[in-house]
Amino acid sequence: MNARPEASVFFLVPDAIDDAERVSGGNVYDQRIRDGLRADGWDVRMILVAEDEPRQTADALSQLRDGTLLLVDGLLATRHPDALAAEGARLRLVVLAHMIAADLADSERRAYGVARRIIATSNWTRGELIAQGVADPARITVAHPGTDPAAAATASESGDRLLCVGTVAPHKGQDLLVRTLADCSDVPGWTCTIVGSLQGAPDFVTALRAAIASAGLADRIEFTGVLTGRHLEEAYARADLVIALSRGESYGMVVAEALARGIPVLTSGVGGIPEAIAQDAAAMTVPLDDPWALEVVLHRWWASPALRQERKAAALKARDAALPWSTTTAIVASTLEETAIAPAEGSLRGGTSAESVPRR
Repeated sequence: MNARPEASVFFLVPDAIDDAERVSGGNVYDQRIRDGLRADGWDVRMILVAEDEPRQTADALSQLRDGTLLLVDGLLATRHPDALAAEGARLRLVVLAHMIAADLADSERRAYGVARRIIATSNWTRGELIAQGVADPARITVAHPGTDPAAAATASESGDRLLCVGTVAPHKGQDLLVRTLADCSDVPGWTCTIVGSLQGAPDFVTALRAAIASAGLADRIEFTGVLTGRHLEEAYARADLVIALSRGESYGMVVAEALARGIPVLTSGVGGIPEAIAQDAAAMTVPLDDPWALEVVLHRWWASPALRQERKAAALKARDAALPWSTTTAIVASTLEETAIAPAEGSLRGGTSAESVPRR
C-alpha cells in the first residue's frame, strides 16, 4: 500500500531490540510491530538508545519537530522518564506499556502523563495503569501480543518432555522449577529443556547449575541458551508440557505460543497470563512460589494418561483461537493514526529536521 502522510512514525526502543543474546518478550513485540507496520506501508524510523543512557533519549527527542508522531517502548518511559516528561508534551507521543511497576515513581507518572495515548499489552496492564491513576481509561488501548501460525506438536505417550522458555532470571521462576524437579528425581523418564538467555542474571544461572549438579540431574535438565527460528520450533515440537512459573508477567507470550502449537501449559497464572489461555482446560495453574503444589501437579500429570489427553485436546482447540500478529499490528496502527490526525496541542516550533535523527 502507499504510505499516507500520517503513516510515518518514529519508534524509540532499547538498542538491544535485535540482539540475539537478549531476546525478551518486549523486544519480540517491538520487532513484530516494527515489521508489521512497515509491511502495511508505514514509514517506521527507529531510534535506538541504551537502556542506561537517558541522555541519548533526551538528545534524540530534542531533535524531533513539534507534532512528530512518536511511539516509545514503555521500558524507556520508566528508565528515562525525565526526558519524556520534558519533551513528550510537544510531540504526538504514544507509549507502549509492556509492563507496569506496582508503584510508579512520580517521574514515571509524568512520563506517562504527557502521552496522548498508551498501548497496553494486556487488560491486566491496562487495569494497573488505571488503578494507579496514570491516565484516563479512554486513552489506554489494549493490543495483545500475537502468535505465528505453527504446526501442532505431537505428544509422547509418557508426557515426560518438559519445556521452559524465557530469559533465565529470578522473575521467571526457573529456580522454583529446578527445586521441584530435584524433589522428583526418583520419577524416571522425564527431561526438562530450559530455553532462554543466560546473560541477564549470571549469578542466578550459576546457582541453578549448582543445584542441578547437586541433585544429580545434569543429564535430565538442559540449558540451551537462546533459540530462534527452526531451533526454537524444534524445541516446541518435542514438548509435551510447557512450564511458565513467572513471578510477574504482563501477559504470557510463551503460554500463547505453546497453545498455538497445541501444547498444554503449567503456569503460575500471575498478572496477565490468564489472558493468554484461550481454553481453560489447556492449562494447569499453581499458586505463586508453591513448590509443593507444583510437585503435586507434576505427579498427577505423569501418572494420568487421561489427564494428559484431556489437556492436549483442549490445547489443540486453543490453536483455533490464537491471535495473529496482524491483529496486534492493526490495533497499534489504528491508535497511531488516531493520534496523528488529532488536533495538535500548542503551537509548533522549529527544530532540527527529523531526518537527522539516527534510525534504522
